Amino acid sequence: MPTIREPAVAGLFYPNNAKVLQELLNDILNNAPARNITPRAIIVPHAGYIYSGEIAASAYKLLEPLREKIRRVVLLGPTHRVAVHGCAVSSADYFRTPLGDIAIDTDAVQALLKNPNVQLSDMAHQDEHSLEVHLPFLQTVLDEFSLVPIAVGDMTSSAVEEVLDLFWDDPATFFVISSDLSHFHDYKTAQEIDQQTTTAIEQLQFGTITGEMACGTYPVNGLLKFAKKHNLHCKTLDLRNSGDTEGDKNRVVGYGAYAFY
Repeated sequence: MPTIREPAVAGLFYPNNAKVLQELLNDILNNAPARNITPRAIIVPHAGYIYSGEIAASAYKLLEPLREKIRRVVLLGPTHRVAVHGCAVSSADYFRTPLGDIAIDTDAVQALLKNPNVQLSDMAHQDEHSLEVHLPFLQTVLDEFSLVPIAVGDMTSSAVEEVLDLFWDDPATFFVISSDLSHFHDYKTAQEIDQQTTTAIEQLQFGTITGEMACGTYPVNGLLKFAKKHNLHCKTLDLRNSGDTEGDKNRVVGYGAYAFY
């Protein structure tokens, strides 16, 4: 009997009705600009779709031409509910969304568990939204693919890079890093901090992204080190905050989308 990780934030961060969800995704992806970039990795935000869906769509739009090429997605996001030292994989065979079930690459999970920085923790995944909110996007822009979901806790850039490197040689593997930017500043302050963060990301300055700058500080820094090692370039696709998308400018959260190619 296969084990399934059920959605935790369907109906909260995004619609739990499959038809409504698919129509929303189609709409925001259709409205996202087309760009002539073929990425190997992206950084995308993980808030509710009304806040950050359009920003995320600017990155996921780039995957549509790669629909038949990408066969595995390695997805890293920060833990919000369960403290993890290193990072955690899941024992589930499938991750479920209103759009259906995504098969987990269980062989890759077993390979990762040989790394001392990787542990098995279903609790770390059970209620975590930072990975889940990306799954309906991936189901929309890709054909059949398997998933390697990794919940990242306290981890060095080198340790994250080591995890990513396990998959580098497979051109059918794509990397998604989930992170929001600054949290709960006024609009102007958030813009200043997020621009500083964006400059550091564009310049691949791994180790300089703090938790104040991005909640996904550990996976982001690891990706930047990985990108530098493999001579990837970064392009900022969108940079806004919840004051732009939802309205309240007194206490905002920053969102950025970045492509690495």
